Amino acid sequence: MATWEEADGIAAALPEVEGAPDGWQWKVKGKAFAWERPLRKGDLAELGEHAPQGDILAAWVPDQGAKEALLADEHGHYFTTSHFNGYAIVLVKLESIDASELRELLVEAWLARAPKRLAKQFLDAAV
Repeated sequence: MATWEEADGIAAALPEVEGAPDGWQWKVKGKAFAWERPLRKGDLAELGEHAPQGDILAAWVPDQGAKEALLADEHGHYFTTSHFNGYAIVLVKLESIDASELRELLVEAWLARAPKRLAKQFLDAAV
């Protein structure tokens, strides 16, 4: 079960990341890549009885194909609402994933939003 503190530690360890002082949000070079996303009234109405309880993390993914793959995950950790139609963003029930899956999601989100040169430097250093 992942926590906001784990998310913050993972995100803060990535290059050029800035966190929000008043909540759980992370940016790279001014572009948000992951943030706390409580469900709104419209989301709750849309999701109905399937609306998850607990903390929700929104994260960018590389593209729509990656989004669809995560949404098809048999464990049901990932979901979306019509608010995010057309955006390569997924919502995840934070408590339903472990720290390693959270790390993978946040690194992919960071790579999706980081400038290409910075992302390449990060990937080259990881090899």
